[in-house]
Amino acid sequence: MTRLRTTKLPSGEALPVLGQGTWRMGENARARKTEVAALRLGIDLGMTLIDTAEMYADGGAERIVGEAISGRRDDVFVVTKFYPQNATRGRMAAACERSLTRLATDRIDLYLLHWRGDVPLKETLAGFDALLRSQKIRYAGVSNFDVEDLAELARLKEGLQRIVTNEVLYNLERRGIEWDLIPWMRKRHRPIIAYSPVEEGLLAHPHPVLTAVAKRHDATPAQIALAWVIREDGIIAIPKAARAAHVRENRGAADLRLSKRDLEELDESFPQPEGKKPLETR
Repeated sequence: MTRLRTTKLPSGEALPVLGQGTWRMGENARARKTEVAALRLGIDLGMTLIDTAEMYADGGAERIVGEAISGRRDDVFVVTKFYPQNATRGRMAAACERSLTRLATDRIDLYLLHWRGDVPLKETLAGFDALLRSQKIRYAGVSNFDVEDLAELARLKEGLQRIVTNEVLYNLERRGIEWDLIPWMRKRHRPIIAYSPVEEGLLAHPHPVLTAVAKRHDATPAQIALAWVIREDGIIAIPKAARAAHVRENRGAADLRLSKRDLEELDESFPQPEGKKPLETR
């Protein structure tokens, strides 16, 4: 197993191109021990970026993460997200404190607006500024923002300087962001965090082309789908795995290098966008 590749934030800080998602974790108390163990194994294997949100299991996923990183806080990069209704300065500060308590930590490495709501972006930026100054968060970002939203941010004073990443849906079945969003982010040296990189497991099911490519690499279809998402610099994938075997399978994807033939076959079966598409979400 090779060392995980990394990509950089605008600050120059390196992050692994493969992290761990936690959507739907913390929903079943009986699964808690297994979920915590899975996240800890992922950290051991180099997947030290862990993504969660106050929305997931009504804070339950953050508690799982808090337990998983206990004693290892300096080894991980914690990402969490807040509801749009909490995007005002005061409500954001309160939401951040609740997340810090559930995560059992004194800082959040990357704090994201989960999706855009009715709160003016200028007010949200002010909330981020306050949290950055107090060192409650190290970086700020957004999620589910299309190019138009990002362009609006960029027009605000120091708007884009505050925002280091955008977390969006991206996988073989959902390639719309390749038309304009990925180029926009890449031009500004900001990585994209790709959620649902295996389309919530659907791309792990038998598929003629994925199966053929997987066979050539002695891999699984899910590993090929995941390797495809992180094939180029500037993309971080955050697949969820609640079992040790699944964690190891995900980690194995980072060691795969898809050939020109592989990519051409995948493009034929999962076509690139031919124009602008509305931003897709889960």
